[in-house]
Amino acid sequence: MSSRAGFRLPREGIVFLAVPDGAVGEMAARIGGMDPSPRLSFVHLSGALGLDALAPLKHNPVGSFHPLQSFPFYRDASAFRGITIAVDASTATLRKRLFAVARGLGARPKLVTDRERVRYHAAAVFASNFVNAVIAEAVHELEAIGWTEDEATGALMPLVQGAVENIRRKGVVAAMTGPIRRGDEETVSRHLQAVERPDLYRILGSIALEIAQAAGLQPAAAGRVRRALTRDVAATRRRKRR
Repeated sequence: MSSRAGFRLPREGIVFLAVPDGAVGEMAARIGGMDPSPRLSFVHLSGALGLDALAPLKHNPVGSFHPLQSFPFYRDASAFRGITIAVDASTATLRKRLFAVARGLGARPKLVTDRERVRYHAAAVFASNFVNAVIAEAVHELEAIGWTEDEATGALMPLVQGAVENIRRKGVVAAMTGPIRRGDEETVSRHLQAVERPDLYRILGSIALEIAQAAGLQPAAAGRVRRALTRDVAATRRRKRR
């Protein structure tokens, strides 16, 4: 083993490459130059990268193992219980082993192939990172009327948690509430006049309207809400620039 690598490879087993996405290819190339044992498998933990990121290790079984969970700080093993882990592998044997590892952590393994991986990861971003972005926007709106960040966050979190629990129990369609679900176009119009980023409200409102229609919002009410969301777009943008 080359001493400059900084670590020694075992002769068999699974090596997980717990490095940033941008470093996976470089790490795979370094390991590939160490003539690893054919009894070794190599697995990256990226949600966005396919197995081709491990191309320098093509003579070994390679795989991917991505926990559908957020880790912005240290979390113990309980963070894996009940979550889904996206798994893929170049061999059926490694795939079975990774499924077993996931189950051993109390998680649910799910095969996600290279062809599916980018959309899978985009879904994860919508459900995690973009939730942060939307809540940050809600906090900002309350700060604009004089609330502190702590007050705003503390007030909004039970609402967020309630929404998530309703989705868990009923699904995204049945759990939809609010003025768009009720067809209350007047409230939607007032919101658009008040918020700092009406264009963002329009985009999210249009998606919410699709869900509301799936939940049973009548076509006439949906049409009124759609007109409220699209009415005076240019005028609203001019008002916000002033």
